[in-house]
Amino acid sequence: MEQFLNQYQWLLILALIWSLIWKGLALWKSARRGEEGWFIVLLVVNTLGILEILYLYVFSQKKKKEIV
Repeated sequence: MEQFLNQYQWLLILALIWSLIWKGLALWKSARRGEEGWFIVLLVVNTLGILEILYLYVFSQKKKKEIV
């Protein structure tokens, strides 16, 4: 395992940067919208950006008003 980590250290750094970018964007948006539950979940759960991307593009979208 140590040899793998030494050989692919750049992959770990890339994953860390990727995750931090998405986590920062999602935390910022959830805080601005006052969604404390989402903020706590996003802060605690680490999913390499998957949950954060879902929040940004699926769960935080404003509902479009239906034309009656």
